[in-house]
Amino acid sequence: MTRETLASNLEEIALLLELKGDNPFKIRAYRTGADTVRQFPGDIVALAREEQLDGIKGIGEALRQKLHELATTGSLEFLEKLKGEFPVGLFELFDLQGLGPKKIKALYDSLGVDSVARLRELCEAGEVEKLPGFGKKSVEGILEAIEFRERNVGRFRLGDAVAHVEEILSALREHPYCLRAEVAGSYRRARETLHDLDFLVATSQPESLIAHFVSQTWVDHIIQQGSTKASVHLASGLQCDLRAVSNAEFACALAYFTGGKEHNVAMRGRALERGYTLNEYRLAVREGANAPEAPVFEDETQLHRFLGLDYIAPELRENTGEIECAADGQLPRLIELSNLRGTFHCHTTASDGENSLEEMAAAAIELGLQYLGISDHSKSSFQANGLDEKRLRDQISQIRALNEQFRDEGVKFRILAGSEVDILKDGTLDYDDESLSELDFVVASVHNAMSLSESAMTARLIRAISHPRVTMLGHMTGRLLLTREPYAVDIPAVIEACVEHNTVIELNCSPTRLDMDWRWWKFAKEKGVKCSINTDAHSVSGLGWLAIGARVARKGWLTREDVINTRSRTEIESWLRLDSL
Repeated sequence: MTRETLASNLEEIALLLELKGDNPFKIRAYRTGADTVRQFPGDIVALAREEQLDGIKGIGEALRQKLHELATTGSLEFLEKLKGEFPVGLFELFDLQGLGPKKIKALYDSLGVDSVARLRELCEAGEVEKLPGFGKKSVEGILEAIEFRERNVGRFRLGDAVAHVEEILSALREHPYCLRAEVAGSYRRARETLHDLDFLVATSQPESLIAHFVSQTWVDHIIQQGSTKASVHLASGLQCDLRAVSNAEFACALAYFTGGKEHNVAMRGRALERGYTLNEYRLAVREGANAPEAPVFEDETQLHRFLGLDYIAPELRENTGEIECAADGQLPRLIELSNLRGTFHCHTTASDGENSLEEMAAAAIELGLQYLGISDHSKSSFQANGLDEKRLRDQISQIRALNEQFRDEGVKFRILAGSEVDILKDGTLDYDDESLSELDFVVASVHNAMSLSESAMTARLIRAISHPRVTMLGHMTGRLLLTREPYAVDIPAVIEACVEHNTVIELNCSPTRLDMDWRWWKFAKEKGVKCSINTDAHSVSGLGWLAIGARVARKGWLTREDVINTRSRTEIESWLRLDSL
C-alpha cells in the first residue's frame, strides 16, 4: 500500500460519484482528501493503518475510516459497490485521452454509451456530435483516441515490465537444472514499449524447466506448453515466452532472440559473406562454402568476434549503424548506470509529489548520489499544486537551510533549487526573470495547449529555449506512452535551437515518458547537445528510474561525456556557476 494508491482510490470514488450525479460537495470532499493524502508531509499510510488521522485538515471521519480500511486490507468495500453500479465496459472510456468524467457522464446518460465499441459506433453514426459540448471536432478527437488505444492494445511500457523480469529470472535461475537464464527480445534492447517478454534458458533438462516455468504463482494461464517452449499470460495480460536450449546453443540463441528484425537480417548477411549460415541455434558452414567449422561460442562476444565485430551492446541492435561501427572498431563506450552522480527534475509534496524534500534528499543519499535537483511545478500547473512566487522562495530558503545542515554535518551532498517552469502558449515562462534568477537551474516544460500546429509549437519551444535562465528542456514532445501521442513539433529544429543557446535536453526516464525518444539522441549527440537523465520522480521510489534512463541513453548511443549528470557535485556547481558548499 502506497500514498498514491490511497489517493487514487479516493479520486476513483469522486469520479464514480460524479458519474452518478451525486452531491458536488461530497465529490469535492473526496478530491480534497486525495490532494491532502498526496501532499501530507508524514507517513500517511502508517497513520491510516494505525487510525491516527484525526485533526488532519481535509480528511473527515468518513474518509478516515475508508483510508484505514484501505491501509489495512488493501481494498475498499464502498468503492467495489460503487463500481458494481456501472457496466464494466464503461471504465474503458477513462483510458481515452480527452474524455473526462463530465463528458463520460453525458455520453452514458444521453446515449447509453457503456463501452469503447459502442462509443465508436455512435460517433461514426453522427449521434455524439449532436450532444451539447461535443461537436464534429470533438468527435474527431474521440475517434483518434480510440484508434490510438486500439493500436496499443496488448502493449506494455518498459518500466512496467522490470519487476516481472526480475521475478521470472530469479525463478528460472533457482532451478537446479538451469545453467544460464536471460531475458531477450525488445526488453533487452530497451524498447520503450513491449508486446511480450522473451526468456531463454540453457539446460540439459528442458521439459523440467518448462514445467517449472508454467507452474509459478505469477502465471495467470498457460497459452501453450511444449517440450522446449512455453507461453503464458501474467495477470496483467503481459505474455511471457520461454525457450529452452542447450548450453552450446545459448550464445547464438540469445543473439538471435535479442536482435531486432533488421539487425538479425544484417547479421545473417555478414555470416553468409564469410561462408556461414546463422540461425537461432548455431553458426554453421554454408553448403558448398570453403570455410572452417565454427567453434562453440561461450557467449555473444565470441560470436561477434568470429564475425569480425566488436561486441555490440543489446540496446544498439536495431541496424542503425552499429554493425558497421563494430566492424571498424568505432562503437562508442556507452554510459553505465554507475556513471551517474545525480539527477535533476524531481518533485516533492510542495507540488504533486508523494514525499517531502527531506525524504527525497535522504533517498538520494542512500542511492549514493551527490546531488538532487528539486523542480516542483510552477504556478500555472494548478492541477499539480504549482508553486506561486512566495511558496517558491520559501522552498528555496528551505533548500539553502538543508544544504547548510549537510555542510555542518560533513555530508557531501547538495540539493539544487530548481523549478519545472511551464512554457506558456506564447513561449514565455511562468515566472518573471527576478524569480528565475533565484533558482540554481530551470527545467522548462509544456503542460497545456498541446494541440497547437507544428509550426506554432516549435516556435513556442524555441522561444523558451532562448531564455537565458532556461537550463534544460523537459519532456520535449509531451508524450505519455500508451496514453497520449506526442504533440506536433519539429524536433530537428528544436535540437538546433538547443545547440545555439547551449540548452540541455532531458531524457525524462519516467516509464510513462522516456522523452526525448531514443531515435533522436544520436542526431542530438552529433550536433553537440548535452543530455540530462532526469527521473521526473514524484516519490522516493521514482529515483530508481535512473536505471531505465541509463538503458535508454545507451540505446541512443550516449556516452558518459554526453550526459551532464555524470559530472561530480563540484563539477555541477561550477557548471551552474554556484558557490561550493
